Amino acid sequence: MLQVKTENSYLSASKTITSSMISILISVMVCAFSVLHIGCSSKEKNADTAEGAYAIAQEFDKDELWERAIQKYQEVKNKYPYSRFAAMAELAIADCHYKDEAYGEAQVSYQAFKDLHPKHPQSDYVTHRLAMSFFNQLPNTIDRDLALASSAILYFDEVIKQYPNSPNVKEATEKRTAAYKMLAEKELYIADFYFKHDKFDSALARYEGLLQKYPDQGFDAKALSKSAISAARNGDQDKAKKYLKELNTRFAGSPEADQARKEVR
Repeated sequence: MLQVKTENSYLSASKTITSSMISILISVMVCAFSVLHIGCSSKEKNADTAEGAYAIAQEFDKDELWERAIQKYQEVKNKYPYSRFAAMAELAIADCHYKDEAYGEAQVSYQAFKDLHPKHPQSDYVTHRLAMSFFNQLPNTIDRDLALASSAILYFDEVIKQYPNSPNVKEATEKRTAAYKMLAEKELYIADFYFKHDKFDSALARYEGLLQKYPDQGFDAKALSKSAISAARNGDQDKAKKYLKELNTRFAGSPEADQARKEVR
């Protein structure tokens, strides 16, 4: 009985030793593979080369660590200013700002890139992103400053006219229309304010500006009607009749035409 027990203990111990050795061997192999893998990765992403430094920055970029990515891209620009990766890093910095919704910083970065690289192969993309950076800074309500809308329109126009085959043309056209409409609404908002406060000379100037600068944005009937009424209340019947005639020609039977006819003699 004792002999059997001893043999069983020996077998059990042998199994334990064998299992331990296998575990150790596996651990050693895993560690060796990890070291080899890390070594290869480090070689591929060596910060002492422009390509490697750029690749490191891209890793932070992919992980959406924008500030860290920008810092690394900046290092590429500073350490390797004459490599092709310098310009790539400049554009990547602008893109990081944009993806981080820091549109003011993105605007500055895209503008700087556009000025430094006017013939870059991605000029259509850069110009569109510059326009979008302006557009995305616009307020949600028209009663606030819309000065940046004009800059957005300027660069959307450039995309549409200079790069007609660009994949960005569709969005540029849509956003330009949206920017124009915002400016038109703002002009109407100001004109209505003057009209409600019986400032008919100022109201007329604004309604006329709306018709001249932002036609076909859905406000022509109202602008013509209020122009006719404002002119009539200012005692300028000739101008009032001119606007009423245009209103009747373009929007015959509309509520705006009916309203204007009540005041223009």
